[in-house]
Amino acid sequence: MVHFVVSIFAVIFSVLPAFAQTDTHSMPENASAKNYGEGWECNVGYRLNENACVAVIVPQNAFATNRTYGPGWECLHGFRKTDDVECIAVDVPEGGFLDPSGERWRCLRGHIKVEDACKQIVLPANAYLADTSGGSSWTCERGFEPDGDQCTAIAVPANAFLNGLGYGQPWTCERGFFEQDGLCEAVVIPENAYFDDATYGSGWKCDRGYAASGETCELTVVPKNAHLDRSGNRWECDRNFQKSKGQCVLKN
Repeated sequence: MVHFVVSIFAVIFSVLPAFAQTDTHSMPENASAKNYGEGWECNVGYRLNENACVAVIVPQNAFATNRTYGPGWECLHGFRKTDDVECIAVDVPEGGFLDPSGERWRCLRGHIKVEDACKQIVLPANAYLADTSGGSSWTCERGFEPDGDQCTAIAVPANAFLNGLGYGQPWTCERGFFEQDGLCEAVVIPENAYFDDATYGSGWKCDRGYAASGETCELTVVPKNAHLDRSGNRWECDRNFQKSKGQCVLKN
């Protein structure tokens, strides 16, 4: 039994060097054992190709990255990669400039990208250059609005003024006037009323104690055991009273 065990250990120890030797021989030229884990990896400047480490070929207008990952090279500033095999110059059109990335171009202010060119923006009369997220464009001066590729004057009616809104009606009626059919008509305030500048309604409200009736303000008659409500134009019954046929009667 002892002889059998000794024989087994002898076989194992005789095999181990063979494994180590095989592993060493499997490492190709220009490779090194990994700093962590098992196995090997190609040296800097080389890349695995089947079972060999071949030198990284740096194309023209590129530089070696000296990294063990990636293609091993990057294009110089002003050049861009094509199909991971070469670097071609970034062709900057007239009216454009090289992007800080060095891989593409953008149009100068006052120009707009049209396919592979930078077209100069032609400003119409009464317009100015404006920078947007999409690049340069133009905007009409105050008092003008775009009409195709021109800026036409905004027709502001009497008793109105230009507003600063970038949408909707470009003008607003002066205080005391309201818009009607594209004009600013004067608000006619009846007796016992005052001007109301709300954007809706007739433009006036009745004084406290009066209620609107058509285009006039009539006195609100408050019955016994009642009082004017919060609006000041209607009435409601006092506590412990309820409305009945225009009067306020005790609750049952």
